[in-house]
Amino acid sequence: MEHGAPREPREPGPGAETAAAPHWEEAKTFYDNLAPKKKPKSPKPQNAVTIAVSSRALFRMEEEQRIYTEQGVEEYVRYQLEHENEPFSPGPAFPFVKALEAVNRRLRELYPDSEDVFDIVLVTNNHAQVGVRLINSINHYDLFIERFCMTGGNSPICYLKAYHTNLYLSADAEKVREAIDEGIAAATIFSPSRDVAVSQSQLRVAFDGDAVLFSDESERIVKAHGLDRFFEHEKAHENKPLAQGPLKGFLEALGRLQKKFYSKGLRLECPIRTYLVTARSAASSGARALKTLRSWGLETDEALFLAGAPKGPLLEKIRPHIFFDDQMFHVAGAQEMGTVAAHVPYGVAQTPRRTAPPNEAPSAQ
Repeated sequence: MEHGAPREPREPGPGAETAAAPHWEEAKTFYDNLAPKKKPKSPKPQNAVTIAVSSRALFRMEEEQRIYTEQGVEEYVRYQLEHENEPFSPGPAFPFVKALEAVNRRLRELYPDSEDVFDIVLVTNNHAQVGVRLINSINHYDLFIERFCMTGGNSPICYLKAYHTNLYLSADAEKVREAIDEGIAAATIFSPSRDVAVSQSQLRVAFDGDAVLFSDESERIVKAHGLDRFFEHEKAHENKPLAQGPLKGFLEALGRLQKKFYSKGLRLECPIRTYLVTARSAASSGARALKTLRSWGLETDEALFLAGAPKGPLLEKIRPHIFFDDQMFHVAGAQEMGTVAAHVPYGVAQTPRRTAPPNEAPSAQ
C-alpha cells in the first residue's frame, strides 16, 4: 500500500447487519466508514500549482499519431472510438505526474483543508469523442485528473492562462513555443532511450540555469564574444542578479510547497527535491547563479556545476522525474542515459523557427 493511501474498509463482523445502531448519527458514521473513500476535491485553480499536460506527453500515442498523419482526422477518431476501452501506455510525463500525486497525498495529510497542492490538467487539441479513451486510461492508472481541455483541432494555448497554468508540458514543439511566447513556463518533453527506475516517494526536478531559470544574457555574451569575455562579464557582474528565465516561476512554486514541509520540521524528509545542473564553472561563474537565486528568495537543494562536462552521466545518478534544458544537445545526452528530458525553447541558442508547409498536418496532442 502506498504511503498515505486510504485503508481498505473492513468487512463487518458476524451479526453486524442486524445490530441496531444506538443513534442515527452513529449509524451514518458506521456506514460511511464502510463506503469506498472518495477522491479528494479538486482545488480552485488560482490556489493550486497547475500543471497542464498534453495527451501525447502523458501517454504513448505513436500509432494513433501515425494514423492521424497518414489517414486524416476522421480515420483517427474512428480508430480511437474502436479502441476506447484499451488504455494507452504511459508516456514520458507519466512518472512525473505520479510523483506530483505522491506529493499531494503528503500535503493533504499535513494540511487537510489547504488547496495549495498540484492540480493536473489534461490539455489536448483532440476531438471530444477521444476523451472517453483518455478518461478510461486515467481511471485505469488511478490518476487524479479531473480537469480536461479538449479543443477539437484548435490550439489549446489560449486556454492555459485561464487555467492559471504554472507549467505546460507537451510533445508538440510548436505548441510549446506558442506558450513560451505567451509568457507561460513550457517545455517539449521527450521519452528516454531506456527505462530507469525513479523514486516513488520523492519528486525530483532538475533545471539548467541560463535560458531556463535565468535569462539568456550570459549565453548571448558567449555566443557573441567567447568564453573569456563571458568569464570577465560574470566576475564584473557577480553581485547583479540575472533576469528571470521562463521556468523561474515554476521553481518558485516548488519552493513554496517545500516550505510547507519545512514548517512541520520535515526538511530532511521533504518529498520534493530540486537540482541546478549547469554547464557553468563554479569558480569563474557559479557565484552569480547562486546569488541570483538568493536575491529571489529561492534555492535548489543541490547545485551541480559541470564546467562544460556532459550532463547525462550525472543525471543518471540523480534520476530526476524531469530535467529542463534549453539546448537539445543536453536533452539528447540526458535521454541516452535514461532521463526524461524537456526542451525549453527560449533564448539565443534556439534555431530559427521553421514554418510548416500549408498542407502539413498538425499533430494530435
